[in-house]
Amino acid sequence: MSGENCFEILDKIFIPKHKKNINDIKGYTIKYGNIVENGNIIDEVLVSYFKAPKSYTTENMCEINSHGGNIIVKKILEMCLENGANLAEPGEFTKRAFLNGRIDLLQAESVIDVINAKSEREAKTGIKQLEGYLSKEISNIKQEIMDVMVNIEVSIDYPEYDVDDVTNSQISDMLESVQKKLEKLEKSFDNGKIIKEGIKTVIVGRPNAGKSSLLNAILKEDRAIVTQYEGTTRDTIEEFVTVNGIPLKLVDTAGIRNAEDEVEKIGIEKSREEIKNADLVIAIFDASEDLTKEDIEILELIKGKKTIIVLNKNDLEQKVDEKNEKLKEISNSIIKISALNKTGIEDIYNEISKLFDLNEINLDQEIVITNVRQKNLINKAIENVKKAKETLKEKMPLDIIAIFIKDILEDLGSITGEIVTDDIIDEIFSKFCLGK
Repeated sequence: MSGENCFEILDKIFIPKHKKNINDIKGYTIKYGNIVENGNIIDEVLVSYFKAPKSYTTENMCEINSHGGNIIVKKILEMCLENGANLAEPGEFTKRAFLNGRIDLLQAESVIDVINAKSEREAKTGIKQLEGYLSKEISNIKQEIMDVMVNIEVSIDYPEYDVDDVTNSQISDMLESVQKKLEKLEKSFDNGKIIKEGIKTVIVGRPNAGKSSLLNAILKEDRAIVTQYEGTTRDTIEEFVTVNGIPLKLVDTAGIRNAEDEVEKIGIEKSREEIKNADLVIAIFDASEDLTKEDIEILELIKGKKTIIVLNKNDLEQKVDEKNEKLKEISNSIIKISALNKTGIEDIYNEISKLFDLNEINLDQEIVITNVRQKNLINKAIENVKKAKETLKEKMPLDIIAIFIKDILEDLGSITGEIVTDDIIDEIFSKFCLGK
């Protein structure tokens, strides 16, 4: 519970082993006792006390640690509500921390990133933002702009002082510096997107080439149905897996062929759409047979995509190998495997590691943007920098140039939450779970 009356509500339901006045209990203290209703003990618990302003929300807070089990937890929750508490909205604790000024909007957004992290890298990126690394960088850029805005305001308010030349020079240098820093942040989004969302990896091939067997081998579980019959996979199957520290969003697709069945046709069309949107294509071919008309069609579909070609069924007599010219035209990454025997799978992992070397991203030193809202506002700020540079080049009056510079400051303020609407705040925190 968090809020002005949380200790009063707690006092109605909790009897500590050694009763103390709330004023005598220190913050960051745990008390042992019982949750009691009408003289009956509901559970034996530990209660943590956090006193304002030294708490997550900066308000008075307490946490009741009960024994597990839905019945007891539900009962204690009902008792809290009956005695004056209200159920929290999604993200309400973090929202209160933001509204009360303990964290900014960037740090608040990083909380959900840490909670939803699917890899160590994503968790590390979220922790860096929670610690305020990106907030500090945005603050430094804003300060750089403000240092020049002082001279601009002086020139506008006191035109009798002849400081235009100095100011124009300062504005030009500042805008150039700010643009470079913002563009560096904007470019980091590509890496951030991979860290957060994973590399969208689409497995394609004709029916019975071994797509589903490969998916199962990578996941180390029977996620997809595997039979000797063609057309078993009629829809896409998506799974998330981490390979050598690299997050992959794996998509198994329907086998591409000229199908008669309407349901299978829809699945094949979805496969074509997934290939267009893929970051990486794993194209699998049955190496025990010559390339078919469907195989050639697949090669046409994946032209220009980052691709790993997998020659499956190397446990059988080979009719297609890595020297095949049609395959080499598409990719130099050609790997032989047996999905049935699960051999060669490590070679695929190593090839992915080469194509997407996330070790180049030094999370200890670099700031990485992982949030689309943040990226869009940085892009908007860059556009306003360019507009300001253009007005400066055209020798427009300082008050016109100042408009665009103020727009840059507004964009940056929207990133950290200094300038943000209630609708945006509500949208951000609606993505949180109730307990945060």
